[in-house]
Amino acid sequence: MNNYKSKLNQITTFIFDVDGVLTDGNVILMPDGSLTRVMNTRDGYAVKLAIESGYRIAIITGGRDKQIKERLSLLGIQDIYLGISDKLEIYQEFLLSYHLKNEEVLYMGDDMPDYQVLKEVGLSSCPYDAASDIRGIVDYISPISGGKGCVRDVIEQTLKAQGKWVFQEDKITSSL
Repeated sequence: MNNYKSKLNQITTFIFDVDGVLTDGNVILMPDGSLTRVMNTRDGYAVKLAIESGYRIAIITGGRDKQIKERLSLLGIQDIYLGISDKLEIYQEFLLSYHLKNEEVLYMGDDMPDYQVLKEVGLSSCPYDAASDIRGIVDYISPISGGKGCVRDVIEQTLKAQGKWVFQEDKITSSL
C-alpha cells in the first residue's frame, strides 16, 4: 500500500460500490422473490455530511434493485448507476461529465468487477473483508468490513484531512 494519507487532500469525489461496501454483501431472499439488503446508518450519516460539505458522491453497482436507488437518493446521492457490468466505462463517462481528474476521486470496491476502476482512481480503497485480489492492489484497506462502517471510515478520514470534519456540540440533540 502506498501512503494513502498524502492523497486525501486532493479528494473531491467519492464513488462506492454497493454490495460488499455499503452492505455486507449478503442478500436476504424474501418469500415474494425480492432481495433485501442492510445498510449501515453511520455510513449514511457520513454520506450526508460529505454531500453537505460540498463533496460529490456517486454509486456504481451491478445491483439493480430500486430500493438501493431509493435509499441512496434519500441520502442526497444524485449519481446512481445501477445494473452496471462495465464499471470502468461508466467511471470514465462520469469523470468527463463533471470535468474531474482521477486524482480527485476515491473509489471503494470489494471484488473483481471493481478492479479496473480501482486501478484508475487517485485513491483506491476497499473494506477489510474484500476479495484478496482487490486487497492486493488498493492504496488503503479499511479496518472495517463492508456494510459495517467502512464508508464512514474513508469519508471521515478525508474530511478530517481537509479540516471539514468538525464536531459541533450545539448541533447534536439528545434523545434522552
